[in-house]
This record gives sequence, C-alpha cells and structure tokens, in this order.
Amino acid sequence: MTPSTQLTMNRRVADGNVWLGRSDGFVPASNSDKYTYKVLESEDAVGRAMFDELLAYASEKSGDIVIVLLGGRGAQAMYRIIAGLAESDEIDPLLGRLHVFTQDALAPMRMNNSLSFVRDFERLLGPKFFEKVKGFTSMQTDTDDLEGELVRYIEKLESLGGIDIFFLGLGPEANAASHLCYIKPDSGARSGDIAGIIPISPTILDHHVSKFKAGGSSVDEKDETECRNATHILTLGPAAILGAKRIVQSIVDASTAPAKKASFKRLIETELSNNREELEAQADENPGLWIRVHPDVRSFILPDLLT
Repeated sequence: MTPSTQLTMNRRVADGNVWLGRSDGFVPASNSDKYTYKVLESEDAVGRAMFDELLAYASEKSGDIVIVLLGGRGAQAMYRIIAGLAESDEIDPLLGRLHVFTQDALAPMRMNNSLSFVRDFERLLGPKFFEKVKGFTSMQTDTDDLEGELVRYIEKLESLGGIDIFFLGLGPEANAASHLCYIKPDSGARSGDIAGIIPISPTILDHHVSKFKAGGSSVDEKDETECRNATHILTLGPAAILGAKRIVQSIVDASTAPAKKASFKRLIETELSNNREELEAQADENPGLWIRVHPDVRSFILPDLLT
C-alpha cells in the first residue's frame, strides 16, 4: 500500500503493522498517581458524566471543537442523550461547533455495512445530529489505497488543530493486557505514531460482530460475511492519544466482557518506568498503559469492573 498523498511522516513497518508518525514522538516521565477513575452506579450515569465533560470543555474553549468518537458500548448512553437533545434546538450551538471523527475501522469493507462504526454511530446519534454538526469524518474503508486514505484522514484532523476530546474505552487482551482504539499488544506502536494499519485476526472479528449484536445492531448475513473477510484494522495511534487535549474514558461492559476486570486491574497496578525506552516497551506489550501518561484523563467505570 503506497500513500497517494504526501505527508511529512515516517512510515514504519513492525511485524506486518504499518505505522505512520514522526520521529519526535515524546513520552512524558510517568507518574502513576495521575490516573484516577470515578465509579458510577449505571451506564446512564456514565453517559451523563461523559456528556457533562463535553459541555464543560465547550464552556472552557471558544471556537470549534474536534472530538473522536468511541465505538462499542462505552459511550452509547451518552449518544442516546445527545440524540434526544438534537431533536430540539437545545444544544444546536454546541453541535454547530463540533468536528467529529471516528477512531478506528475494519477494512476493506463497504461504508454502508451495518457492522461499520459509521452505521452504528448513525443509528445511535440519529440523523439530526449529523445534520447539525460542523463536520463528520470517518476512515474510508472501501478503497484499494487504505494507506493513502489514512494519510488524508490524518491531514484533515491536523488541519483542524488536532484533537480536543478523545473518547476512549479499554479492550481486553490475553495475559490481562489491553488495547486502546485497536492498538494491539506487540504491534510495535511507538509514542510518535499517529495512525496505523494492523492485520486482523478471526478473534478480533468475532469480538467485533458479537459486540455489535449485543449493542442492538441489526446484522444481515451478507454484512457479517463481508465483515469477517476484513483483513486490516485502521486505527489512531499513541501520538493521537497523547496529543489530545483531554481524554474521556468509559468502561461499562465488564459484565459481558469479564476479561476487562483483569485488564483494568493490571492497568492501574502496573508500575510505569520513567525511562522512555522502557516505558514504550511496557506500552507496546500492554497498550492500555498509554492512557496512564496523559495529563488530563477523566475515567468513568461501573462497580462490576472491580469485583
């Protein structure tokens, strides 16, 4: 895959994973005390807390706001709140300031496949939301030039001044590791990598399909077959996460994904190295750790994550 546009970036291949980024990526000295989380009583409460973070940020900043949406269950309660409010003019001034981006995608796949995050966002947020936001940009997955499309996606994101709020979850991995976006363990991601193209496994596809079905998506056989034939994941990388002005994280589905309990326990208990190379190695083995070195994280979880 060769980029069809030119961007001043390094292209690096690590065990079949293609990473686009810069050599000046920086990991700040770690401080385990930075990461805190708040336990809330329900998914609706988590959704309200996430939405309140968006409102608070909008009140602190003038002008446009760039947000990256979270797929899966983590933010669905927030999306229901936004969809309801978008039916009136109550939050029109806020929506009119939003540039909305997606954070990952399966490829190659038709953009109208019901198992794409774009279709799920449309279902959850409703047509009024997309009519009223200032912009919506997704990763294009129906092309033979995946890398070129990813470069253009990054260019647009950077042209708007970068990410204001990055909504994140936490995905479970083997050995109590975790992923953010779809930055997988041992995929070679480094602090300067803005985005990547990662070969996909049947296990990931099984998780993706089951997650969408559990979330209420109606999936026909044709869409599921196409989804299971996807070969790569497009994902934002550590540099996009570390460069966001604020991270809002939610973890609400430990009851249906119990492996998240061990992953979260390891996330909060791991002692991070203050040596950059050692820290990057820790985060490559367990990518969820990248969130621990960001200076402004608001994390909301349910009690069952800790049981």
